[in-house]
Amino acid sequence: MKQRLALFFFVTFFAAAAAQAQAQREYIILVGGPSLHRWEQYKSQPHDHWWANFVHAARVRTEELRANLGPDAMITWLVYKPGYIDRGVQEKQDLVANIESVRDKFHLHLVFFTRGGDVINYLNNGQPRDRVKVSGFEYFGHSNKACFLFDYSNIVDSASKSWLHETELKNISPRDFARGAYVKSWGCHTGESMSKLWRDATGTSMWGAVGKTDYSTGELPALSSAGGKWVD
Repeated sequence: MKQRLALFFFVTFFAAAAAQAQAQREYIILVGGPSLHRWEQYKSQPHDHWWANFVHAARVRTEELRANLGPDAMITWLVYKPGYIDRGVQEKQDLVANIESVRDKFHLHLVFFTRGGDVINYLNNGQPRDRVKVSGFEYFGHSNKACFLFDYSNIVDSASKSWLHETELKNISPRDFARGAYVKSWGCHTGESMSKLWRDATGTSMWGAVGKTDYSTGELPALSSAGGKWVD
């Protein structure tokens, strides 16, 4: 009887500990903004015909995460708000409200940001990182080999004024991440340089693309360059 009672308390204790450990994890989805028609209309291959390129891909991924992690897992969306305000004027829609409807459907923690420093600040201080570790971090948006480009072709034609550059990654604390955290950029070219500096700065590997990625599939982005591949 004593052995059974001891076994019961042992199992109960570790089940509670496992549940607590699950509750102390956060999965972060970073979403950049779309370009504007006024800058893209005369290009042979214009970007972002659909305002929701990045939002839809993030939603597809969020559905996967909810199915795998469960209804109570903390999933946070960090969204570049100015891009959707500007594109909303073009679309004659309230795109911020559309994004908030995704939050409500999937029970997300939604945080809007305006600059790269906001992303670093959230990673370091958005939750008490001694207790709530980042178990996953994925980016959906424009990028080149050295930058996440949050407002590419939104304020300035074919350029950005809001970004997270690889030289700024050193400001991210490695303590933010859980052991074995999954990190991936779904943007173009990240695997050609930025992934290495991410690993040097944070101690976690970031999967990134060599070449371009295509958001027009209606699913998760696909590699679209000849010889393209995912590397970490």
